[in-house]
Amino acid sequence: MSGRPDSRRPVPGDRGPRINHQIRIRQVRVIDEEGKQLGVMETADALALALKKELDLVEIAPNQRPPVCRIMDFGKYKYEEKKKEQASRRKQHQVQVKELRVRPATGDHDLQVKMKQARQFLADGDKVLVCCLFRGRQMAHKEVGEQVVNEVVKLLADVAKVESGLRMEGRRMVLLLTKK
Repeated sequence: MSGRPDSRRPVPGDRGPRINHQIRIRQVRVIDEEGKQLGVMETADALALALKKELDLVEIAPNQRPPVCRIMDFGKYKYEEKKKEQASRRKQHQVQVKELRVRPATGDHDLQVKMKQARQFLADGDKVLVCCLFRGRQMAHKEVGEQVVNEVVKLLADVAKVESGLRMEGRRMVLLLTKK
């Protein structure tokens, strides 16, 4: 064997493709490292050919009859797969819940500034939690806070829809908005 005994030994619990001596079937269809078809040959012969080139015999299509194996550097293949997975994970967007805090006494201009920010959150694909905070005697007039939250919903109606309705959580009135 070559100087890489770790790639030749089966790994317990490994769910990846079978390589080298893990391939137990008698005959396989072989593709060389350039992608040329070498045809159907005995597994031992294919393995000897791979070892001669100091590469691995990797089973890429185990459900075919005979199974298709490729001669390649398995370590390099695993490295490239890992890099592809990391790149795809980097491109994914994690949806976050952004909080928009208003008060029963929030003015019109302040509300417009907050709407601009909420539109940006929704454009980025995030959810917006509209939260109306009450203090002291404001709890006696919840309808004023409800009017402010409904005004927010009305101003964002073109870009957002209500995911969960208006509800009270202690001294907070909350409503969740998502992108249309």
